[in-house]
Amino acid sequence: MSAPADSLKNGFDRAFAVLSRGRETFTPRLKPQEVGTITGVGTGIARVSGLPGVGFDELVMFPGDVFGIAFNVDPAEIGVVLLGEYWHLNTGDEVRRTGRVMDVTVGDGLLGRVIDPLGRPLDGKGPVAASRRLPIERPAAPIMDRAPVTVPLQTGIKVIDALIPIGRGQRELILGDRQTGKTAIAVDTILNQRGKDVLCVYCAIGQRGAAIAKAVATFRQKDAMTYTVVVVTEGNDPPGLAYIAPYAATSIAESFMEAGRDVLIVYDDLTHHARAYRELSLLLRRPPGREAFPGDIFYIHSRLLERATHLRKELGGGSLTALPIIETEAQNISAYIPTNLISITDGQIYLSPSLFELGVLPAVDVGKSVSRVGGKAQRAAYRAVAGDLKLAYAQFEELETFARFGARLDEDNRQVIAHGRRIRASLKQPEFAPVSMPAQIAVLLALTTKLFDDVPLDRMPDAEQAVRKAAAEIPAKVSERLDSADTLSDADRETIIEIARQALEAFSPEEGSKSEAEPEQEPQKQSKPEIKPQTKPGKPKTAPREPS
Repeated sequence: MSAPADSLKNGFDRAFAVLSRGRETFTPRLKPQEVGTITGVGTGIARVSGLPGVGFDELVMFPGDVFGIAFNVDPAEIGVVLLGEYWHLNTGDEVRRTGRVMDVTVGDGLLGRVIDPLGRPLDGKGPVAASRRLPIERPAAPIMDRAPVTVPLQTGIKVIDALIPIGRGQRELILGDRQTGKTAIAVDTILNQRGKDVLCVYCAIGQRGAAIAKAVATFRQKDAMTYTVVVVTEGNDPPGLAYIAPYAATSIAESFMEAGRDVLIVYDDLTHHARAYRELSLLLRRPPGREAFPGDIFYIHSRLLERATHLRKELGGGSLTALPIIETEAQNISAYIPTNLISITDGQIYLSPSLFELGVLPAVDVGKSVSRVGGKAQRAAYRAVAGDLKLAYAQFEELETFARFGARLDEDNRQVIAHGRRIRASLKQPEFAPVSMPAQIAVLLALTTKLFDDVPLDRMPDAEQAVRKAAAEIPAKVSERLDSADTLSDADRETIIEIARQALEAFSPEEGSKSEAEPEQEPQKQSKPEIKPQTKPGKPKTAPREPS
């Protein structure tokens, strides 16, 4: 009986000896942690004291797992932008430093998901599967790391691809008044990237929940969510979330670009972003400037859009194309925020309310729209068929305005107006119906060769649809050459023209029905009556003078 008791006693002795040695070698280390207190809470902001070591843009934590960003760093207190619901915060609550800046989850696990700027899922599909995080604020790529923009980004919208081409790595602004179709152009562009190896990030900033749900439903219906990430802040979210949303979405897009992928990002829209930043700045007592915006309002957008670029092949050759959206008021494109964005971006697409009211959709005002990359981001086939189209359309708009005043027009000017009306009718396009590149080339070639000029205006939609359907008969080799950098040969040109001509044979007017094909010319003829002297019958034109 004594042997087991001795062995048990020895085991305890050895265990206590080990614990004694561990206790003697252990040196307690104290880790200092700064804890501050809330001195005041406002709409989306909080004032905190007692954090002397906090840095600018550092993330701090409030009770209830609410995060905030140190925005104002003053000697006595800091101003914090809150990134969540703050109704439960009170004066005197503790605030702790995190020692890191705001970051967001990135990676392929985000594709097909709807998240908020903090990376939290909003689609009810469970947590996001990603193991990597990136700061939302990152420096833009240096100039020496960039490559020229030479590859087009096809939007599927005829008027844009032909007259205002966008390249991969470009920044093209979309601006216009409310309800003119700005979001529709961005959504159409995302839908057209299916099968083109382009990933998309749609960033909704301060939008109505119904509008966001409609866009997401469209993506799912058109099977576009497989290559799209949706970052959402609604109109009732705190202004801090609206402020960080475009930066978080850009970091997500940059992670794909740095992996060698082509990415398209849409900011819908930066007007709400600027207003959210103005609200935060005024609440934090920053001095206001023009239109009450703070002095650095230009910088918050320039540092955001400078991250869109095309990287060199040595760095993967990825690209990030940005389509920021701006809302104008009463067609005033010379307001503060629109002019800031126009000067930052590489061109703009202006949507006109007057064209929208006339039913010209998309309501792109070609005269006020421009792409500063231009033909360098356009296939050679487009340059061959659409080179003179913008000039002809601009001449038509000037003549049409001139003709409204009842001016007399000669036959050449009437033909220019008739041709311009067919250009405008051919460039119309319904929503969520992107057009393939061969179909666009066929329609543009038919326009430049004036094959549509004999088609009555009321039959133009059917005629244009017939040409698009006939484009499926273009030989596969010709279609491959259209999508390459090769110039459009005469043989390929004649092949496409012949296909378009055959498709339009059914729309040619009958002999003797020229007036039906040109109904718009009749008012011109009726508005120019010849004035003849009126004389009464039986009376001489001049009365004889009576003798004096």
